[in-house]
Amino acid sequence: MTKRSDDGILSIENIKTIVYAGLIAIGIRTVAFEPFNIPSGSMIPTLLVGDYLFVSKYSYGYSRYSLPLAPNLFSGRLFGRLPARGDVAVFKFPLNPQEDYIKRIIGLPGDHIQVKRSQLYINGTMVARIPDSDVKLEGDSQGPAMLVRKYTEILPSSDGGAPVRHSIIKMSDEPRSDGNTDMNNTPEYVIPPGAVFGMGDNRDNSADSRVFGLIPVENLVGRAEFLFFSIEPQGEWWEFWKWPTAIRWSRLLSAIT
Repeated sequence: MTKRSDDGILSIENIKTIVYAGLIAIGIRTVAFEPFNIPSGSMIPTLLVGDYLFVSKYSYGYSRYSLPLAPNLFSGRLFGRLPARGDVAVFKFPLNPQEDYIKRIIGLPGDHIQVKRSQLYINGTMVARIPDSDVKLEGDSQGPAMLVRKYTEILPSSDGGAPVRHSIIKMSDEPRSDGNTDMNNTPEYVIPPGAVFGMGDNRDNSADSRVFGLIPVENLVGRAEFLFFSIEPQGEWWEFWKWPTAIRWSRLLSAIT
């Protein structure tokens, strides 16, 4: 009887340990950092398919979408802060909050955003971009490999500080359509309070605010901070025998800018 009692006590303690560990993990995931992976090429060259990153949940405060399963406990944001222009942010897709999207924040409340003849304009001023080297995009089921032009885009700061420099790629400056929207020639978007405008760094292959509209601030999940793992698409993170050749070693623990 004593042995069974001792085993029972040990079993209960083990269960408590597991429960406490789970609660701590959920707490960290809710208020501090949450991992995400990149399934598409819309943020090339900044983020690649197979990148795994941490998002800081506290950067913009907390909304219902900060919580597991997004319970409808409150509206708006607690300790809310707007993103800075140029932040790479994860958010709940406005048309289906079950999906996570990641884009670069280009427009903030009060901004006028437009793409004309392939050039981005913010508040009537054309955003500078400096030609860089060509980048080879690997082929997939949707098309063959191709060379695209990389640029350094220079966004005006949202807080009066230094401009924000980051890389983008362009396939073409000719009109390009997703079927409904000409990605290189858009109407002018005036960003209202409570919303932001996001674009992918892969400018001609990104379903972003040019396609689905503005991003409610409430939908923001957090700011992408750094990569903790990166693997070529032909490998999976758990296939450790492929790691020596599939892991992108140079990308590990790199900051996202």
